[in-house]
Amino acid sequence: MKAVQASLFGEPDVLALADLPDPVPGPGQIAINVTHAAVGLIDVYIRQGLFQGRAGLPQPPYVPGLEVAGTVRALGDGVTGFAVGEKVVTLSDNATGGYASVYVGNQARVVSTEGYDIDPALAVAVVPNAIMAHVALTRAIHISAGESVLIHGALGAFAAAFPGIARQLGASRVVGTVRTERMGAAAATKLPYDRIVDSAQLPDVLGDEKFDVIVDPVGGTVRTQSLDLLALSGRLLLVGNAGGDWNHRIDGNRIWQSNVVVAGFNAGAYVPAHPDAIRPAAEAALKAAAAGLADTEIEILSLADAATAHERLENHTANGRLVLTP
Repeated sequence: MKAVQASLFGEPDVLALADLPDPVPGPGQIAINVTHAAVGLIDVYIRQGLFQGRAGLPQPPYVPGLEVAGTVRALGDGVTGFAVGEKVVTLSDNATGGYASVYVGNQARVVSTEGYDIDPALAVAVVPNAIMAHVALTRAIHISAGESVLIHGALGAFAAAFPGIARQLGASRVVGTVRTERMGAAAATKLPYDRIVDSAQLPDVLGDEKFDVIVDPVGGTVRTQSLDLLALSGRLLLVGNAGGDWNHRIDGNRIWQSNVVVAGFNAGAYVPAHPDAIRPAAEAALKAAAAGLADTEIEILSLADAATAHERLENHTANGRLVLTP
């Protein structure tokens, strides 16, 4: 099979196309002929070596890639409920294996897209993230019908999954924030936001508006400002650190005095401990995608352009999701 391999931790140029043996599914596994593989920040962080040595994450050489769409190639022993040729989407167990023409993964993480009118590029770009968004909004915290939601980095890969799922769960108002240079793209987005504002103008741009739930994949100053934007008994959900400020801290006394909740959601840590969360979330994610609630901008590149995709994520020049195809 063709695959992109990271020979060591480092800059994007450690990624190179290679010919590797076709993987074969073991018991409880499904082999997938990959049509599309999404490129995400977690792929970048692992390649940079930010998590090197952490249990369960790869050491070079390895094939990156968390999110995959394609068709079932072969079934391992004991696998039921799937058929060869069936259209599917999946999340890998350890954020590896996706940048390849063949992927093998755990059947518990594979979701059929048969019966839904979803393009496979859109499926890989939004369905896995929408699954995680649903889990985050129903398990890490609990959003109630009629509540208001603020989503930072509104057009980012993971953030873009939240407005549709929030709408599906009954949110009455959904507002987003983006960097100044992304305001043009924000004006054109099809994502179901009521309003998107410039994060550089926070908090003044929102006036006196407060939110029941704030989703923050950005971190840094935006995270601190969020405490002032929460309604009484509001919940701040931390789902990433795209801003790259790894030294940022939140004052615990402010949390206590403001009577708010700050919760973290790390899909890589949560899902293995709660595998039962995937199926109901997948149903919600597929319905949201089919209903157009997750239509985000997608750019398709060849597998050989993986290093370029990583560079564009690092320098913030990616517009929407980047998807590789063999």
